[in-house]
Amino acid sequence: MAESKRDYYEVLGVPKTANDDEIKKAYRKLAKKYHPDANPGDAEAEKKFKEASEAYAVLSDADKRRQYDQFGHAAFDGAGGGAGGFSGMNMDDIFGSDIFGDIFGDLFGGGRSRGPRNGPMKGANIRASVNITFEEACFGTEKEIELTLKDECTTCHGTGAKPGTSPETCSKCGGKGQVVYTQQSLFGVVRNVQPCPDCQGTGKIIRQKCSDCRGTGYVSKRKKIAVSIMAGINNGQSIRIREKGEPGINGGPRGDLLVEVHVGRHPVLQRDNYDLFSTVPISYATAVLGGEIKITTIDGDILYDVKPGTQTDTRVRFRGKGVPTIHNKSVRGDHYVTLVVDVPTKLNEEQKNLLRAFEESLNGGAKNKDDNNEETHENSKGKGKRKGIFK
Repeated sequence: MAESKRDYYEVLGVPKTANDDEIKKAYRKLAKKYHPDANPGDAEAEKKFKEASEAYAVLSDADKRRQYDQFGHAAFDGAGGGAGGFSGMNMDDIFGSDIFGDIFGDLFGGGRSRGPRNGPMKGANIRASVNITFEEACFGTEKEIELTLKDECTTCHGTGAKPGTSPETCSKCGGKGQVVYTQQSLFGVVRNVQPCPDCQGTGKIIRQKCSDCRGTGYVSKRKKIAVSIMAGINNGQSIRIREKGEPGINGGPRGDLLVEVHVGRHPVLQRDNYDLFSTVPISYATAVLGGEIKITTIDGDILYDVKPGTQTDTRVRFRGKGVPTIHNKSVRGDHYVTLVVDVPTKLNEEQKNLLRAFEESLNGGAKNKDDNNEETHENSKGKGKRKGIFK
């Protein structure tokens, strides 16, 4: 019996209501974790990688997702007019998308290479971090970071050759950057393609190297880069700045700069997604009698009227006083405030006597009330007896 396929949403770990960005994010995480190049020889990881790729190929395509939501896996088997597994899918949906280029860049420091190694290739991504305050994370800010980046050598204009000379085409590979070796085996002739050992896969030989860049074509410089941090960003999230990474190879685009954001703590407020939480102590008298207290919010201090008889751990909700959402800063979460009665621990004798008198007044009042009830009851019983006599 063939092994039944898992639900595609379950494979990616997303709900059926997930949007395209959530599906893409979930797949990126799984692909980076289980990619065969990151788990050499691990058959289970390879299986999970293929399973996740198949799920993403369907759920990232609007038409295929609509068919899958209606018919399930039957939409792609023989009965559903398609084919099981990957045979009914365009492999470019999986391995030719931008997302896979990003995953390869994150795993190996550069973009995904296709064809000969001397073709244009995207430069490596680089990572940096920036520290911001709690308030800056809530409302957004502009920061400037300083990094050491590679730039094209102005002496050789990126060729790597000494001025007045030029790189030569590699004679061993003919400028292809690859050489083909053939080997006889039990199964016939095997062709093995490898990077050219003479030019290291570049297709060019530099006889006289530039003295400034030593033949690399690039020099390192300190640069200041402006980072625009959107409102609502959370601790640990990264901002991608396109083409601010390492230079590309053979005319390829620069890599990206990934800036991880570290958010400082707030002395009073705690954050959960876009909602804020805080605890405010109130005095015993305020809890009993009510009164005005001050509450700290990200918009500043506000005054709040505590209702008489408020119990400890009462939670108050302030709608729209939370953190702005990343995609629409006019939409905000809520702020939840827990009111905790502050019980005094150090009282003088006068204060203790006042509290005892207060407690006795409560107990005495309750006793008198019970006595009154009892007296009324007796009177009513007596009246009942009298009524019985005069009947």
